[in-house]
Amino acid sequence: MGFYDRHIMPRLIDLLCSDSNIAKQRHCVVSRTEGTVLEVGIGSGLNLPFYDPDRVERIIGLDPNDEFWHLAADRRRELEIPLDRLPLSSERIPIETDSVDSVLVTYTLCTIPDPIAALREMRRVLRPGGRLYFAEHGEAPDAQVRKWQRRLDPLWKKLAGGCHSGRPIPAMLHGAGWNPVEIEEGYVSYPKFLSYEYWGIAVPDRST
Repeated sequence: MGFYDRHIMPRLIDLLCSDSNIAKQRHCVVSRTEGTVLEVGIGSGLNLPFYDPDRVERIIGLDPNDEFWHLAADRRRELEIPLDRLPLSSERIPIETDSVDSVLVTYTLCTIPDPIAALREMRRVLRPGGRLYFAEHGEAPDAQVRKWQRRLDPLWKKLAGGCHSGRPIPAMLHGAGWNPVEIEEGYVSYPKFLSYEYWGIAVPDRST
């Protein structure tokens, strides 16, 4: 890992993802989690202030990047909920089947090398009756914006740790066996190629 990826990129992502409009989206979904929560891509802990300690008993934070974890130190110290970290990727989650009440994924599916495999693993570890809470930026509905997403992706992935600006979030959820029971979408900030978002709740599709 080079100097940029180790020292600059994590701070850049932390800064960009601290945007106030994005924080509102985080609050919308994080505050609704409950029980034992698996947070996939806990990163620098930007979701931690939005957990409700009256609803959440424990957080398991999954993220392989040590530099992001170091950036989360202050936010972790202020947390009132027990937090454990698994410094691993999400395509193979080392958690027993049917063992968590909520899965949370925010602004993470864009960087996972195999997001379908990761989403299937999230489904596996979720207890019956549990829910997936998500907020992700992804593919825009406007042709001109999608064109810029495709044009800028090669450069953006290098700058932002492998982030894809325009992944088809609803199609990915369905493809991995999830049924979105609540989903909203729209531009929440700027630039447009990074700010078309999908957020809501999904449950396992029992017909698959």
